[in-house]
Amino acid sequence: MPRPKSSRRIVSPPLMKGYKPFGIPRRELESVVLSIDEYESIRLLDYEGMVQEQAAEQMNVSRPTLTRIYESARRSMAKAFVEGKMILIEGGNVEFEHDWYRCRKCHKLIAGLNQHLPCKNCDRYNNEELTLIYQQKE
Repeated sequence: MPRPKSSRRIVSPPLMKGYKPFGIPRRELESVVLSIDEYESIRLLDYEGMVQEQAAEQMNVSRPTLTRIYESARRSMAKAFVEGKMILIEGGNVEFEHDWYRCRKCHKLIAGLNQHLPCKNCDRYNNEELTLIYQQKE
């Protein structure tokens, strides 16, 4: 029996739920799922430029596990690009440091209920405009 997966620590969720090829309606597209931990591995290694040891420590996984997550992410992204599929970013065994909300008016991600500051699209501070999208694990 395999060992249960430990939760991967994620600093912040992705800004978007996914991406799709330009000019093709969503209903006509197949999709590839990129898990949130795969997204985080791409963000840390390619976008932030961390070395694998640093990224593995930040995600609370071993370096070989990070390498497997990263390779899976690259395969999924390559399949989407080559075959013209939509990428959905969802799922995975992840844990967040805060509850994350999205404002229904300005669509910003907000860490915690008390962090929403009004912007040009938000007429006032209003928690009723916030939708819980990712919950911190207890």
